[in-house]
Amino acid sequence: MTRASSDLTRRVWRSTAISAAGLWLLLFVPAWTLDYWQAWVLWLLFLASSIAATVYLLKRDPALVERRLSVGPSAEREKTQKIIMTVASLCFALLLILPGIDHRLRWSAVPVSMVLVGELGVLIGYALIYAVIRQNSYAAATIRVERGQPLVSSGLYAIVRHPMYAGALLFLGSIPLALGSYWGLLLAIPSFAILAWRAVDEERVLLRDLSGYAEYSRKVRWRVIPGLS
Repeated sequence: MTRASSDLTRRVWRSTAISAAGLWLLLFVPAWTLDYWQAWVLWLLFLASSIAATVYLLKRDPALVERRLSVGPSAEREKTQKIIMTVASLCFALLLILPGIDHRLRWSAVPVSMVLVGELGVLIGYALIYAVIRQNSYAAATIRVERGQPLVSSGLYAIVRHPMYAGALLFLGSIPLALGSYWGLLLAIPSFAILAWRAVDEERVLLRDLSGYAEYSRKVRWRVIPGLS
């Protein structure tokens, strides 16, 4: 087991702190109040999950942590993915901002039970994403194939070709309910479309650069959701 360097440890905790602060601002500034318990619960879930995953991966797989620090449009190598990630980042921000505005203007009246369903969906979605990361040490936050990268076809990859996107669909689709907003669900639709676009374009790269992927894609029929896509 390779230990993470002190430099990597500092960088990953700095990234986690910046992400947590950015999420807090996107949740509470649009709401213009701290009296927003749904946002507090979601933010604390994100913080706890991120800290737990970071602690584990820094001990078990620092190389994966290093790969996943490169994130966002500027980190992408493919021009199409730069465009996709720019649009995806905007949609994700709006997915957090609109519920805050909804909360401030009292557009929605989401019962506590539905908020809890949303929170559960966020947790399960995050757990699926984390499970994929544990199964595939090359699951970077950008679309790329590294030298010597193996083809992973077991575990969740034996069910769908892009299990991380399945987790992301559940994660993103659950956020509006977790924040007590029905109107926010409208933004889940373009988020799903962007994920589908990213998955299709990622396959173009994998078919071109990852040995054995063409045969794997013939064996595992579904991209993201079994029976649907």
